[in-house]
Amino acid sequence: MKIIVLAGGLSPERDVSLSSGALIANALIDNGHDVLLLDLYLGTNNTDIEPAYKNKQTAHKFYYKVPEQEPDLTQLKQASANGDCLIGEGVLGLCKEADVVFLALHGSIGENGQLQALFDIDGIDYTGTGYAGSLLAMDKDLSKKIMKENGILTPGWYYMRLHEDYDISGVRFPCVVKPCSCGSSVGVAMVENTAQLKAALAAAEKYEDTLLIEDKIEGREFSVGILGDVALPSIEIIPKSGFYDYKNKYQAGLTEEVCPAIIPAETEASLQKKALAVHKALRLGFYSRVDFILDNNNNAFCLEANTLPGMTPTSLLPQEALAVGISYNALCERIALGK
Repeated sequence: MKIIVLAGGLSPERDVSLSSGALIANALIDNGHDVLLLDLYLGTNNTDIEPAYKNKQTAHKFYYKVPEQEPDLTQLKQASANGDCLIGEGVLGLCKEADVVFLALHGSIGENGQLQALFDIDGIDYTGTGYAGSLLAMDKDLSKKIMKENGILTPGWYYMRLHEDYDISGVRFPCVVKPCSCGSSVGVAMVENTAQLKAALAAAEKYEDTLLIEDKIEGREFSVGILGDVALPSIEIIPKSGFYDYKNKYQAGLTEEVCPAIIPAETEASLQKKALAVHKALRLGFYSRVDFILDNNNNAFCLEANTLPGMTPTSLLPQEALAVGISYNALCERIALGK
């Protein structure tokens, strides 16, 4: 097949996406496909040269290492002629010519349903979840409301819009501040008191103007991948210091990940059942990943669902798939084919 792997974009998770995209492109090339790795934001500004698809005869392999800090998007926009435009030159035309677009995007337009809706209008075939499920999962306030309506435990929360009057006097500590629609723990802060809360809110403002203040649940952290309506083995996430933040997620050796998780069979079955329930309630597609905190009373609180889980060297979904004998290349093939 002729496959475009779409990565990058104008998102705080841009670097994570480029790392995912590089590995996905390599896997699909190994699988025998003709592959073009394309940056959603930068596109192709050189109209005289058609971007080259790469195949098994190509010696070059893609590689991208995630830095310790998220990218400076202001600097990126200043260095590019694209400015605030979210889709680079030539991207839509190239995507229309491909057999399928493998979405290796994380955050922003790539994961909030906007790009999916545009592709639906243009008749472009793509991987992952459609526009409705993408919107529901990306907006943490909406997704938590749907979970609550479906009887799925999720930490209590306040939703707030910046630049509007809001009262934080009733906030319970400890709590977690997070942008409403960011992933990869971008803008997330653990908060113990009012002074820290005000600082965390000010820091999160640079990412978006809608925020959540969420009750902090003490316990063990797990994630469960879904592939073709089947729950994969859970994985336990144990940062060696601090919490599972951006640095601990993407720098090798900073987090211990145990898969399959060492938990009783009934706990494993319960986590998988809840992950499937979240997946279906949010109308997610062929694959997803659902994150949980298991408290000291064995209550599983769902934190969020990911419609385009990371596929980097340290990502969780590929580890869960491997635990049931699905290699990275095979996982990419199944996602590309949607079966």
